[in-house]
Order: sequence, then C-alpha cells, then structure tokens
Amino acid sequence: MLFLQHSVFNPYCYMKTEEIMSYLEAKYPGEKEYHQAVREVLESVEETYNSHPEFEKNKIVERMVEPDRIFTFRVTWVDDSGEVRHNTGYRIQFNSAIGPYKGGIRFHKAVTPSMLKFLGFEQTFKNALTTLPMGGAKGGSDFDPVGKSDAEIMRFCQAFMLELWQCIGPDQDIPAGDVGCGGREIGYMYGMYKKLAREYNTGVLTGKGSTWGGSILRPEATGFGALYFTSHLLARAGQDIKGRKVCISGFGNVAWGACKKATELGAKVVAISGPDGVCEIPGGINGEMIDYMLVMRASNRNKVQDMADKFPSECKFTAGRKAWSVPCDIALPCAFQNELAEEDARELKKNGCWCCCEVSNMGCQPGAIRFFQNNGILFAPGKAVNAGGVATSGLEMTQNATHISWSAREVDEKLHFIMESIHEQCVKFGIRKDGSVDYVKGANIAGFMKVAQAMLEQGLV
Repeated sequence: MLFLQHSVFNPYCYMKTEEIMSYLEAKYPGEKEYHQAVREVLESVEETYNSHPEFEKNKIVERMVEPDRIFTFRVTWVDDSGEVRHNTGYRIQFNSAIGPYKGGIRFHKAVTPSMLKFLGFEQTFKNALTTLPMGGAKGGSDFDPVGKSDAEIMRFCQAFMLELWQCIGPDQDIPAGDVGCGGREIGYMYGMYKKLAREYNTGVLTGKGSTWGGSILRPEATGFGALYFTSHLLARAGQDIKGRKVCISGFGNVAWGACKKATELGAKVVAISGPDGVCEIPGGINGEMIDYMLVMRASNRNKVQDMADKFPSECKFTAGRKAWSVPCDIALPCAFQNELAEEDARELKKNGCWCCCEVSNMGCQPGAIRFFQNNGILFAPGKAVNAGGVATSGLEMTQNATHISWSAREVDEKLHFIMESIHEQCVKFGIRKDGSVDYVKGANIAGFMKVAQAMLEQGLV
C-alpha cells in the first residue's frame, strides 16, 4: 500500500520510512540522489516524529519531502564560434517555512532534477541548523564550464539569468554559487539581473565581489566553517587537529578554504584530488600551493595534475587514484555527492584514518557511512559540516539589508559561533547512551524539528 493511501485512510498511523520511500520511488522513478537524501533523514527522525502526533495529523513529513515548486527552462546562448547552444536550467524552491528560499546555483554536466531536489532537500535542514532565518532551495544547469572561455561563460550566465530573474528576490529566493559557479559567475548573473530589474539590489544574490556588496570571507567560508566544526568534533573526542595528516578531495573554492584553514590550525594537508587523479604532497600543502588552487579553478581545466606540474619537487601526481589512497588521520570529502564509496572507507581505515567529515553535500555513500560508524571512525554529515558557507551567505544578506560591511574579524567570529552552535545541536539530539555522538542523527533531528515546528505553526500552506 502506498504511503499516500495509508495516510488518507488512517489519520492515526505512525510514519514508516519504507512506506514513504515506496510512495516517492513510485512517483519519481529513477531519482536516486533524491531518494537517498530523503531516506537518510527519515531513518534518523522516524522515532522522534512518531512521538509528535500533531506532526502526523498535519501531514508534515508528506509536505516536507516534496518541493514547493520547480522552475524548468531552456537556456539559449552563443559560443565563441558563433554556434547557437542550449542547455536546461532549473530552480527548485523546496521549503520556506523558516525564511526565504536560499541555496546555490550549480553548473555541471551531470545536473539533473534528482540532483537538485536532493540538494534542495538537504539545504532546507542545513539552513535550519545555522540558526538563521533561511529556507531551502537549489538551482543550476547541465551547462559544463570545463573548457569554456570567459566570454562563453558570461554569455551563458546572462542567458540563464534572463530566464530566472522574475523567480528570485531578496525576500523571496536568494541564490548563491556552488559547483561550477563562483564569484565570476555570480557577477555576470547579477549584472544581467540589475539590467532586467532596473534596481541595484545586491541582496538578491550572495557570494558577490567584495567591492559591490559581497561579504569578506565568503569565498573561504565553507572550508573555514568545516574546519571549525571538525575542531569541535575532535575536541569533544579528546583529540586535536594540530599535527594531523589531512586528505582532501577537490580543488575548488571549498577545498581551497579547507586547505587554508587546516594549515592555519596546524594540520598537514598531504593530498588533494581531482577527476584525473590525486596529487600527493608529503611535506604538506603550503601557502603558494593554496593560492595556486584558485588559478587551477579559474582555468576551467579541472585537472589536479596542474599542481604537480607547477610544483614538481614537492608534489607527486598519480592518475586514476583518489585522495583516499594516501595515508592520513582525517579525510575531508570536498568535491561531489557520493564521491566516497564503501571501498574508499575501507581503504581509509587501512591507511590509518580515524575521522571523516563530509564537506561536500552527501559526499559519502550510505555504505561508507555505515562502515565508518560501525568501525569506530568519527563521522559527521555535510549538512552540519559545510553549513558555514550558507551561514556566511546569511550574514552577507544581513549586511546588504542594513547597507553596512563587517570586518573580517567580525565575520569570522560570527561564523565560528554558528559552527559551534551547530555542533552543540548535533550533540544534543545525537548523543548515545554511552556518551558518544551520532552526528548524522543529531544533525537530521535538529534541522527537522525546527522546520517541522515552523510548518505546524503556519498552517496548511
């Protein structure tokens, strides 16, 4: 029996994860990322949800697991040779119970509705954890920026905003950057938005340049926040990050910020990776290499081998291998969803790893998470670990609304406080009888309860 039928005919039933998943899988076949994200949350919150009959009466979970609305549009643009190209664009406004829709724009050839629904669903709980008034959304396109010229990226971004601009606003839906969409792309999109809307409202996008409304530390915020959270996790476990070997996947803005803050805190980043392989750095990444990561990202080549070519005496590139093949204490997935499989988790343990914190969204596959949790490896999910990026976007929104700009110290202090608060929420809702913490359960319950309560108080809308 499908969950929808079960709910309609028996208003006193308890939520059962399998029934909800059967309903969603039948209604949205093949959307594996979306199903995976929903299942993880529901398995964590089922017991808590069933202790609140008012949630079941108002069908909170049925309403929460599906987006409020989805915009789909064609994006037509012209490449440098004069050929007309087109891609598909999306904006998924998932939930606005606690604030206006907030979430990034992803430009990647693998973008699908399933991917963006999973990201929007995750974003809803992540934003709730920040303690800031932001709902959940996500958007993007299957446009592939790899190998594109700056002019082609500009024309695509302008065409994308031409279709999106009437769906967003500073108190309605505030996009930001994500994979394939950084400060350059945000700038091109805002330029078009300003021309179309005929108003200078910087609060409509976050991740902007510092000279026109962007917040100091926003580019670093996701990586910085992840290391702040990791430090609190380690401290509670009686450990310290100083002197630890760290492996990081990716070399975009998130990985860059993580490398920078990990090094500042005294850790040694011994590997970064890309789609082409892994760059091992036995002596630890240094400031010059960290700066070069920005050059690598801007080149649109998407090759980590460039680091080894630039610093041949300090780096060793191995094609086809992942960062998890390098011995380390702490693993930080910073690249893409489901990038770390169970076999990678086993390799990490074999190589001495005892802590993994997801920095990418849903970076670890379910089998990897189970392996970590069953083998005494500290693990925390992306919705808690990487919330520093959207938290600082929320701080950027505040600065835009009040027409002021905070110093780096002020932003960093607020970011550190938010990440500490997120860790405290995870501990509160995830503590086990033996005193250890299930950070997956803690993060999911904390975010879910805030959104569910807001939905309950606002009625059937």
